[in-house]
Amino acid sequence: MKPGSIWRLGVKGAGTAALPVAILVLVLLMVVPVPALLLDIGFIANIMISLAVLMIALSAARPLDFSSFPTVLLLATLFRLALNVASTRVVLVHGHEGAAAAGHVIEAFGAVLIGGDYVVGLFVFAVLMIINLVVITKGAGRVSEVSARFTLDALPGKQMAIDADLNAGLLSPDEAKARRQEVATEADFYGSMDGASKFVKGDAVAGLLILFVNIIGGLILGVVSHGLPVGEAAATYISLAIGDALVAQLPALLLSIAAAAIVTRVASPLDLNGQIGSQMGLARAWVPVAGILTLIGLVPAMPQLVILPAAALAAGVAWWLSKQEATAQVPTNVADEMTSDASLIRWSDICDDAIVALEIGYGLVPLVDERRSAPLMARISGIRRQLSRELGFVLPLVKVSDDLSLPANLYRIRIGGVIVGEDEVRPHDWLALDPGDSLGGITGQACKDPSFGLDALWIGAEKRFDAIAAGYTVVDPATVIATHLNRALASNAAELFGFDEAQALVDQLKSFNPQLAQSLTPQPHALSTILAVCRGLLSERVPLRDFRAIATAMIGGAMPDHSPTHLLEAVRLRIGALIVQTIVPSKMPIPAITIEPELENLLGAAVRAAPQADWPFEPALANRLLQAIAEAVEPLTLAARSSAIITSPLCRPPLSRLLRTRFHDIAVLSYLEIPENRQVDIVATVSGAAAAAMPKHSIEQEN
Repeated sequence: MKPGSIWRLGVKGAGTAALPVAILVLVLLMVVPVPALLLDIGFIANIMISLAVLMIALSAARPLDFSSFPTVLLLATLFRLALNVASTRVVLVHGHEGAAAAGHVIEAFGAVLIGGDYVVGLFVFAVLMIINLVVITKGAGRVSEVSARFTLDALPGKQMAIDADLNAGLLSPDEAKARRQEVATEADFYGSMDGASKFVKGDAVAGLLILFVNIIGGLILGVVSHGLPVGEAAATYISLAIGDALVAQLPALLLSIAAAAIVTRVASPLDLNGQIGSQMGLARAWVPVAGILTLIGLVPAMPQLVILPAAALAAGVAWWLSKQEATAQVPTNVADEMTSDASLIRWSDICDDAIVALEIGYGLVPLVDERRSAPLMARISGIRRQLSRELGFVLPLVKVSDDLSLPANLYRIRIGGVIVGEDEVRPHDWLALDPGDSLGGITGQACKDPSFGLDALWIGAEKRFDAIAAGYTVVDPATVIATHLNRALASNAAELFGFDEAQALVDQLKSFNPQLAQSLTPQPHALSTILAVCRGLLSERVPLRDFRAIATAMIGGAMPDHSPTHLLEAVRLRIGALIVQTIVPSKMPIPAITIEPELENLLGAAVRAAPQADWPFEPALANRLLQAIAEAVEPLTLAARSSAIITSPLCRPPLSRLLRTRFHDIAVLSYLEIPENRQVDIVATVSGAAAAAMPKHSIEQEN
């Protein structure tokens, strides 16, 4: 082992043993006679420790920065009480020898602070006791009690807020763990401080009782045992007792101030000096102070020689602070000039790492203005949280920015730099959607709903309730944009899922199913394969919430020569129940649109002719097929019924890719993906004649 390592181990071992040794010394001070020299050293050490604790408490930016304070307070109190016991023994045993019998520290406090008059000393000690016990200790104890109560009451809410931020992607798992640990430490700290405040109060009471013991015991011993006159015994022992009490009361007062400073602190990046200085260092606050003092000083009966210099001092402070405030603005102005330099180009000016961006014109800025409660920002946060839960992974943050190049009321949605949606809204009006059965009679600016393409009207706020009564669905501009964003994110979920999200799913799987995660990657599947399969599922509206089942299916469907496309189909066969339940509830039959055998054979032949092609269908056949399916789906859409197209496993992948370009909400299933216990209700059939000749009526409706 290296010498440096041995030295560090020695220091660590010495630090570990220091606390037990200190406790043993405290016990020895209480039971073993101590010479006056060691007693002086102990009193000075007590004052030094109390000053250090006070300075640390004043320098802490927040209470938890000195989380060991309750224990330190206990040990400091025990140390002082041990010194009181030792000094009481010395005073009672050697007090008759003179004022220096109990050490020079007690002698100095008895002679200098009270001027040798023990009556004055009694009153000085009484005043210190009132300040410590009635004012500081009582106030700090009350603050500790209230802080502990409110901290414990707020604990569940803070834990829920951390969980919500974690689910919304605002916190990483490590950050959430650190936040939970901080909340638990905060609760423990304030609970401990509530009890530690009783130490301070008990210490003050103990100091008063020890004073009476020293006075009464000293008078009895001086008169009875040492034959001193009553006056001489009183002068000697009361002076020693008061000096001893003042020596102990000064550190007790310092620790009481430290406890009060800790429990009354408000969390801030600055220490107490910086916090008070930044908040009280306002020039506009000191100017009226100087003016009022000047007016008071002009009153004839007032001591003008004291008040007028104080007014001048306040005016000088106001002038100096105003000068400091003016100087502090110079670096900001210089920075602004540097930023405005046309020749200065930064990487941040040309790079944008935001995956999802919402750009708005200047007329829509009030929707994201925090001074107006930022209604759009609140809805965006809710959308991210809800979609993250539905899709099974944390969606990236949405960057909202204003773009002066856009028209005032236009907004634009970008995903990965590609514009996936844009429209105009009127920020001061409401959008009235016509569901098809409204009574009409409402006038406004005609438009199309950007999310679903429904007929709509922009109406003034005064017509809102009339439109609701007429059967319209009325929404505010922030909801219009948020709904459009929600639909864009859901439709492009595969584009939002990348390597980082795939690794996060695998890491989450390791936390709860370590053996399954180990069997999944890196063998038999690399992270790129997992990413391809997950993106394939998301592109067909299959969520990743139950990644455990998806991972199990990936392991079961692994083949040496399988491509990610083939693996995706193998996974779908094994999670058919999960896919079906995203289309229709478990107790309802599957509303199916089937393809006539003649047409399905034609599609299968096209796929077999070009098995590696992404688009094996002829363009003319594809167009006729899309039109036939559109006519089959239209009655179901108007009736607000969900449906799924069921076809053969061979035709399912290319048919799904073809339909995704036009029908975003229709799932394409193969026969093998439907669980045996699920019923199928065929609601429409696409005929081969329809795809070939496209007559006007090409769908047979079935019950």
